[in-house]
Amino acid sequence: MDATGRRLIVIVLFEGVDLLDVTGPPEVFSLALRETDEAAGYQVLLAARTMDPVTTGAGVRILPDVTFEAAAAGGIDTLIVPGAVEVDAERRVHPLVDPELVEWVRVLAGRTHRITSVCVGAHLLAAAGLLDGKRATTHWSTAQRLAADHPAVRVDADPIFIREDNVWTGAGISACLDLSLALIADDLGEEVALRVARQLVMYLKRPSGQSQFSVPLEQVSSTRRIEDLRHHILRRVAEPLTVADLAAYAHVSDRHLTRLFKTELGTTPHAYIESVRVEKARHELESSDATLERVASVCGFGTVDTLVRAFRRRLNTTPTEYRRRFRVPAP
Repeated sequence: MDATGRRLIVIVLFEGVDLLDVTGPPEVFSLALRETDEAAGYQVLLAARTMDPVTTGAGVRILPDVTFEAAAAGGIDTLIVPGAVEVDAERRVHPLVDPELVEWVRVLAGRTHRITSVCVGAHLLAAAGLLDGKRATTHWSTAQRLAADHPAVRVDADPIFIREDNVWTGAGISACLDLSLALIADDLGEEVALRVARQLVMYLKRPSGQSQFSVPLEQVSSTRRIEDLRHHILRRVAEPLTVADLAAYAHVSDRHLTRLFKTELGTTPHAYIESVRVEKARHELESSDATLERVASVCGFGTVDTLVRAFRRRLNTTPTEYRRRFRVPAP
């Protein structure tokens, strides 16, 4: 902390860095101060090699507050290491890892109480040896690359963020907001973090173990007919839904509907409906105290036994255990 009792957060700046990785966390931390009556809060500094403007991947230029050398001269509460990528001619994503930047990350980490990465910033932490022997996450598109380049890191591409001792790694770009909220909860308590989440109009302050993916976003079709069917399922998830019902809605035969789902979404209509229902049930269990009977009913499972079987099949857990781990307390 500095002389005013504020926690010093240093965000690493470099050419091509993802803009939201840099600007998202300060917005979250600034709201924490607004939502608390105490003096304790955060001071955020942007650090770079020099004091020259840095051009982000979005083309927006940002001015550093301090140099890496100056930042390393004092104590840091939290170091945030964002990432950057380049996309090749075949649209493959490659994380940018500059050896000189990796060395500065290693130096700054040695003066830091808490080390975090956002998105593909995990590749910089790994290159600096800060993730060896630890479980870590990164953006799903580079997770295999992280595991291949750094066998000593236990890469888990599913959670939106992971905490291992004093090292936190975050997933996709927007997950920097979830990670920042988790840091606030760690510092100032869950109630403050939830108040900040409401100010951000975030749908839900997601717990660390929640998947980067959700059913409505993960599977996208290229045809208007299947997209219309997907929305139809979402609107009527609590109702009995059969292949015959969906085929009638789409004005195709049952067999043709099954072929469409297999071709466009890589699954069957029945499996897709179940995945949507499990996703809705996850939200109900995370955000409400509804009974399992109620959850089963509103999510279209009909019975608790059916709900339990679906959770075991898809998440390898039970609804009760899932709620125990991921229930977000009411503000």
